[in-house]
Amino acid sequence: MMMQQTTAPAPLRPVSAPFGAAVPPPEGAGGATAARGFRAAGIRAGFRKEPGRLDLALVVADEPCACAAVFTKNVFCSAPVAVSREQLDGAGYGTARAVVVNSGNANAATGEAGLEAARRTAQIAADAVGCPASEVLVASTGVIGVHLPLDPFVSGVPAAAAALSIAGGSDAARAIMTTDTRPKEAVATFSGDGAGYDGCTFTVGGMAKGSGMIMPDMATMIAVLTTDAPVAPDALHGALVRAVGESFNKVTVDSDTSTNDSCFLFASGAAASGGAPAFDPNGPAFERFEEALHAVCQSLARAMASDGEGATRLVTVNVSGAATPADADAAARAVANSPLVKTAVYGHDANWGRIAAAIGKSGATFRQEDAAIDIMGMPVCRGGLTVAFDEDEALRRFEAPEVVIDVDLGAGDEETTVWTCDLTHDYVTINGDYRS
Repeated sequence: MMMQQTTAPAPLRPVSAPFGAAVPPPEGAGGATAARGFRAAGIRAGFRKEPGRLDLALVVADEPCACAAVFTKNVFCSAPVAVSREQLDGAGYGTARAVVVNSGNANAATGEAGLEAARRTAQIAADAVGCPASEVLVASTGVIGVHLPLDPFVSGVPAAAAALSIAGGSDAARAIMTTDTRPKEAVATFSGDGAGYDGCTFTVGGMAKGSGMIMPDMATMIAVLTTDAPVAPDALHGALVRAVGESFNKVTVDSDTSTNDSCFLFASGAAASGGAPAFDPNGPAFERFEEALHAVCQSLARAMASDGEGATRLVTVNVSGAATPADADAAARAVANSPLVKTAVYGHDANWGRIAAAIGKSGATFRQEDAAIDIMGMPVCRGGLTVAFDEDEALRRFEAPEVVIDVDLGAGDEETTVWTCDLTHDYVTINGDYRS
């Protein structure tokens, strides 16, 4: 499998490549249009104040295809989340043709008027694309509590439909940004050789936005993922839930969960030979598909963490030696969400006591005399006690774009990874005047 990450500044850990040679995405394509059978566009429709800022994205499958989605669990969910759930019959999967996303207005806490605006948006897009409104999903991101105007959709969606192309994927990725400083795209490919699809090369690609209000479920993110592999809707949903659990739900910037989180996955099947059956969920082709999907989702998740509002460093928190998966997750999140840990990273301070305090309050079961902590590969705590280290060397290692914290609880065999970022003065500045 080959995985190409196009946005995150920090290097990824190597991704295994047992199933195919590295190939670039199609020339000019974005992540969401790297898979065959999809086109996209990103335009300025007028939702945002900034002149020239793209603010409307449209991603369309050439034909109706399998689709799955996962959404925020925030009770204060937005109208687009409610409507997209309706479109997928409340099951989280079905058949769809397109998704339209606007930035600059979340259409959240807008009542019945907001629901009507979301449904009307789906109809406008359906008319422009040439499909039933039931095959269009919707998503919005931006300020909460402001009614969503329809005029930008009335003029913008037909313009976006006219501009649809494979090259439009990159514009779509820019159009969904809010406080993001850069678009986020990723692509992975895998071979069907020896798995019942000889001669076929399949692609998973995607785009995402997310910078602040980042904490499961699923972070303040919107993601559109596509694949040209043949996958049935129910199996697609199961794969997406698992991938999100190990990627987008392992990201935290500020421990807040958005009202609008949405992650869509479309499967066109366009890379399979004519009449090829859907992947067997228990077969090797599906296993390879899941590996590629996980790689793309983790790449986008890391890109979101590294682009956290005001962030200067991606922070990776690895917890091992936990008694249960829940303990591993609780300990990792306690460290990743700690303002004291995050400000220490910003200040290049290897203050391991803050990490120890965070895991100690997490609720995870362990004994302090069994715990070990490393920062940037440097042992700083063993057996719950300090280990002498070179402060100058620590400062040098903090210059890396990714700061890695390793914690071993010494209580079992479970482990996990959570991604976050440092906490800076700019985070306060950005969020202090977000509506200005």
